[in-house]
Amino acid sequence: MKTKEKNNKKKKNSQLIIRINDEERAQFIDLCETLDTSAAREIRRFIRDFVNENHNNK
Repeated sequence: MKTKEKNNKKKKNSQLIIRINDEERAQFIDLCETLDTSAAREIRRFIRDFVNENHNNK
């Protein structure tokens, strides 16, 4: 059986601290729970997609 670490290609070793409105955060967390995902997972996915889409626009 594969461990979680083997499934992750890159080790997660950094943090990004952001400030957002309490209401927006609560809505985001609720929606993530409804969709059976985590806020961290969705933010990481957004960052990966954003970088990939804009990588050639430097």
